[in-house]
Amino acid sequence: MGDNLKLMFKNLSDWLDTWGLTGQFGQFLHLIILLGALFLVGFAIDRLTRGVIRMVIYRIVKRSENPYDDILLEKGVFRRIAHFAPAVVVYYMLPHIFNGVYLVGEVNTDLVLKTFIGISQKAMSIYMIGIGASIIMSGMSALNEIYTHLDVSGRVPIRGYIQVVQFLIVLIAAIWILSIIFDFPLKGFFTGLGAFMAVLVIVFRDTLLGLMASIQLSVNKMVRIGDWVTIPSRNADGTILDITVNTVKVENWDKTITTMPTYSLVSEAVQNWRGMEESDGRRIKRSVNIDIGSVHFCTDQLLDRLENIDLVTDYIRIKRTEFAELNKKFPNAELSVANGIRLTNLGIFRKYLELYLSGHPDIQHEMTTMVRQLQPTERGIPIEIYGFSSEKSWELYENIQSDIFDHVLAVIPEFELHVFQNPTGADFKQLGKLAE
Repeated sequence: MGDNLKLMFKNLSDWLDTWGLTGQFGQFLHLIILLGALFLVGFAIDRLTRGVIRMVIYRIVKRSENPYDDILLEKGVFRRIAHFAPAVVVYYMLPHIFNGVYLVGEVNTDLVLKTFIGISQKAMSIYMIGIGASIIMSGMSALNEIYTHLDVSGRVPIRGYIQVVQFLIVLIAAIWILSIIFDFPLKGFFTGLGAFMAVLVIVFRDTLLGLMASIQLSVNKMVRIGDWVTIPSRNADGTILDITVNTVKVENWDKTITTMPTYSLVSEAVQNWRGMEESDGRRIKRSVNIDIGSVHFCTDQLLDRLENIDLVTDYIRIKRTEFAELNKKFPNAELSVANGIRLTNLGIFRKYLELYLSGHPDIQHEMTTMVRQLQPTERGIPIEIYGFSSEKSWELYENIQSDIFDHVLAVIPEFELHVFQNPTGADFKQLGKLAE
């Protein structure tokens, strides 16, 4: 094909000579016409290549059941390759087309032609570098799109690495183009670049930190797209939408979007709820404060009444029998409640809650479940329920937790206990009426 093009342009040159294009102006016009013809040939090759790709590759892609080649087509990889072919033809044909052209007058023909061919080839080199970089960029974008269709993409995102590679491609292409325009060797440039690294580190600080952070996140599997995270320092509480080299997007539960640097996921405290979502239950850890003044030993009358509560009937009967035998060792057990061993209303209440949770249908019984008494404070005695809901979705979880504590608050008076509550304005008004 190259020999045919040479012959075609030689015939064109001879034909132009027959038209009397002589003299300095004629020769320059001759030169421009040849150049225009060459670029027309390049344009024709571009159209031909695109037509072949459209007819052959597009049909193959459309008929293929593989979704990955469709992504390559959508990202324009094949279309950009078509632009590369004519640039190569024009670049290598330039010296041959103008070989034998002679400029008349006081003109150094060799110098002018070499300069003209050199500038034209530089322009085509810059064009080919730009097209090559765009091909690689679109290929990397297609690779990222293909990767998102894999199951592993949710655990190990590569978008950050793709962006770094694309950035390096653009940087290398820009340096290469500058070396062509200003005619300096790349080797010397990269040698002197070492002294410029300090400036680059300052300029691209966030990018470099984000790159290192994304590597740590991927290797250590700390967070991934779709995780529910809580970051107090950033007022973020929601689902991770996107992780790039520079930024992380979190969609909060109020549908606002929090954007933060990627390295903040490594340098700051991040609570990841993935473990809870992958487990068999979601933890319930909430307490109710009991008024200390309402805690007392149970009288026989109270025990008789509490025995009517099905959940603790057997427990109270067993304990009353056990304690009756043990109290025979204490001769003064009947003289004072401080003598001997007795049940308390708070102890029976805790046992009631344990039995209540053990039979609750929405509690995950294969995980830890307990009722514990915490350190008494000026606000009473905290009785904490610790367990795991079998439902993990937010709405169902909150409903289950609320139902449990609705029941707890309602049943407390049955044990002659009172919930601690700071006095309100209504309490002071009632006190004032009593004083009157």
